Amino acid sequence: MRAVRLLVLAGGGALCAGSAVALFHVDQPSIIQKRGIVEFTAAFVGIAIGVLVWELRPESRTGPLLAAYFIAAPLSEGSWIFWNHQLPVTVAFALEFVAGPIFAHLILSYPTGRLTSRLDRAFVTFGYVYALAYALPRLLFFDPRMPHFRDVETCWNCALPYTHISWRNVDGIRSVFDWLLLPLVLIFLALLVRKLVRSSPGGRRVVLPLSLAAFFVGVQFVLQIALYGSPANSWTSTRWFWVVTLASLAIPVSLAAGMLWGRRARSAAADLVVELEHAPPGSVRDALARTLADPSLELALWLPEQRCFVDGDGRPVELPTSGSGRAVTVLGASDAPVAALVHDPVLLERRALLTAAGAAARFALENERLQAQLRLQLEEVRASRARIVQAGDEERRRLERDLHDGAQQRLLGLGMALQLARSQLVPSANGADELLAEAETELRAALDELRELARGIHPAILTEQGLPAAVRSLAERSSVPVTIVGLPEQRLGEPVEAAAYFLVSESLANVAKYAQASTVRVCVAKRNGHALVDVEDDGVGGADPGRGSGLRGLADRVHALDGTLTVDSRAGAGTRIHAEIPCGS
Repeated sequence: MRAVRLLVLAGGGALCAGSAVALFHVDQPSIIQKRGIVEFTAAFVGIAIGVLVWELRPESRTGPLLAAYFIAAPLSEGSWIFWNHQLPVTVAFALEFVAGPIFAHLILSYPTGRLTSRLDRAFVTFGYVYALAYALPRLLFFDPRMPHFRDVETCWNCALPYTHISWRNVDGIRSVFDWLLLPLVLIFLALLVRKLVRSSPGGRRVVLPLSLAAFFVGVQFVLQIALYGSPANSWTSTRWFWVVTLASLAIPVSLAAGMLWGRRARSAAADLVVELEHAPPGSVRDALARTLADPSLELALWLPEQRCFVDGDGRPVELPTSGSGRAVTVLGASDAPVAALVHDPVLLERRALLTAAGAAARFALENERLQAQLRLQLEEVRASRARIVQAGDEERRRLERDLHDGAQQRLLGLGMALQLARSQLVPSANGADELLAEAETELRAALDELRELARGIHPAILTEQGLPAAVRSLAERSSVPVTIVGLPEQRLGEPVEAAAYFLVSESLANVAKYAQASTVRVCVAKRNGHALVDVEDDGVGGADPGRGSGLRGLADRVHALDGTLTVDSRAGAGTRIHAEIPCGS
């Protein structure tokens, strides 16, 4: 690609220099020759800056568009109309307005060189079609030697384009195209203002110099139309010649100024270092966003062990691809990156600031990466605990089903067999009837204990009827009077309902065993996406979560669901157990 850029620069320079020299070998007024030299000199400056931008930003189309604009601009009717050779005249007529849509394409697509808005693409496409349509009748029918044209300036030796057929007065067609220029320029200015408004603060700083220059070009174009009816008619005015020339030079100069402005990075990087020294953990992204003036900036941290990028919370992040409207700057070596910045594409014009900010934040980013890795490990531990709790609940349900469908059913069958045997005994059975009756009593007691065991493992009523019915069942079986203050009307999800149920169950069991309470208050509610569980008694208090496995097991279950469990049990003041468990909206 460098060879292509050098070829464009050499070719553009040769074209401008050769054309300037050739102007002195044709029979033209001196004013035309002098203006031609100025135009070709300005064009070469623009081509050189375009190639330089192309070299610095090869992935952007801004450089090629800028070079193309300054190749097309001087090769128009303004400089070539009086030549007496067919080739330059043909080129002049064909390219008379091609520079316009190239200019709009350059400005609206800056800094990436790609039009991201559908409205911008439609406008630029129409501009190219307009330029080609404008050139066609002039290539076929226009003759600059006709009397109506000589009233403006003498042109006895002008050549005709290769495509000329015959003289036709195309002023009517030209007037229609000329009056179309005014709304087109106004639309362009509106799109330019829209681009500035929609840019981020950092992006606006980058595009502002070029946008101001483009606004100046558009305004002077509108004035030319208002004063002369067409920009082509203003070539006789020396004043407007210099205005147009300065407007053309303002584009590459402002573009270079914008790039140089983006290189003032040392002071910003130094301020960032000072800020990060006192910044709390997790604030690196905000500090970088302020330094780069890009509120949309996202930070992705590289984890070598996982071979992936993650966010500050340790969640995997997919970097945007090309064409997504976002740019990615990877900090660190390509084979061992530290982090990646996902930012506004216009910040690519401030590459030096991006590099300096990344270097200044390197140590802070290393710390952020370690914290993200720790968060990821904690998340894996939490997920592992949740899987263990879920596996335990599933095993509880399996045991409950096995006891209900297996042992309990066999004991019920045995009870029915005992009843049948008693009915077959004769009165003189030597006490067998009493023995069978005693066996039935023991069997019923065993069934009751088995049901209580199955209910303690996992209550079927919780799965079938939900948490409210299961809590009421616990209250009915409690040896201490229970007051239920509130219960949720909707289901909360199996893990949440199981945690709330066992919390209430274990708390009521502890009250019955140790609290010496006269009453217990139970409340289960859903608020702000959390299930709130409160069990409060008026007993002796003094419960210690560190002793015994009951409360520790409940705490593990609640924490596995990202919930919190607190126990307030001051001596003589009763015990209050409060849990908050996320359950979604």
